[in-house]
Amino acid sequence: MNEQAIIGCLLGTAVGDALGLPYEGVSRGRSPRLLGPPTRHRFLLGRGMISDDTEHTCMVAQSLIEAGGDVELFTRRFATRLRWWILALPAGVGKATARSGIKLWLGMSPEKAGVFSAGNGPAMRAAIIGAAVDDLDEMLALVRACSRLTHTDPRAQYGAIAVALAARQSRQSPEPHAHQWLGAVAGAIGGKGEELLALLHRANDSVTAKESTMEFAASLGLHKGVSGYTYHTVPVAIHAWLSHPRDFRLAVMSSIQCGGDADTTGAIVGGIVGAGVGSGGIPADWISGIWEWPRSVSWMEELGRRLATTMQDASPAMAPGVNPLAVLLRNSLFLLVVLLHGFRRLGPPY
Repeated sequence: MNEQAIIGCLLGTAVGDALGLPYEGVSRGRSPRLLGPPTRHRFLLGRGMISDDTEHTCMVAQSLIEAGGDVELFTRRFATRLRWWILALPAGVGKATARSGIKLWLGMSPEKAGVFSAGNGPAMRAAIIGAAVDDLDEMLALVRACSRLTHTDPRAQYGAIAVALAARQSRQSPEPHAHQWLGAVAGAIGGKGEELLALLHRANDSVTAKESTMEFAASLGLHKGVSGYTYHTVPVAIHAWLSHPRDFRLAVMSSIQCGGDADTTGAIVGGIVGAGVGSGGIPADWISGIWEWPRSVSWMEELGRRLATTMQDASPAMAPGVNPLAVLLRNSLFLLVVLLHGFRRLGPPY
């Protein structure tokens, strides 16, 4: 049973997301001057809140519970959750995901709701599938279905597969077997994913050469920060994982310090490493520093336990839910804090 891996992945995603959120969109050169190092929560009075990265991961987990291994049912359940999630007016939603949600509300089927985009939305929610699902073919089918719902560009799917396989490798081995993992990625994405494979090999070579994740990001031309393009996000996240496979603190910090889409890179790295170290390997102050409702830390832990039981029993079950009114109230506060951060960035230091 993968209970510790699942809970570690959920909480690791939430912690990486919450730590990186204040740094989102800030260049890697300015962020230390504006905010200081990512050693603690800095979003709201020394506490952290989650964004769409963790919310999508939780929705995937809920849908996995209700599907019980049925890929078609999983797709329908996740599509339903995505449709209502959009209606709750989340701040900072990606363009492709927003368009897909609107298309679902207009009556399009989950198979036709996706848009052609190579954004990192599918990658940000893929680690939980690798942490939870043992059967490789089932895992890959779920990742592909989850990706196509919002992003139809194959590159988005390839990036998500690489992340899911990394989380799977992380929970199965005390130390990552990079060449074994790269072989699994190559087998899953085929010849059309040669560009991503080349980038992943570059990441592994960089780790072997003991380059930092910031140095690797710079070698990809990401001097100011990591973009939301999945072929930027995923290689940088993988580099942070391979550099610090069992040191959650260093892995997440090294990805956030690269700047740019820091909440997503932090969430992906947190999910991968969290699947390997479990909740006990995540700094306790980082977990307790998350201020969230209704998707609280205790709610996510219960979600993880329920998912682990479902995977063991191989049958559908009822997933923990959230109060829609509570979500709307929470999102209103979240939007206000995001706006305050935006105004703060208008001032020095530059």
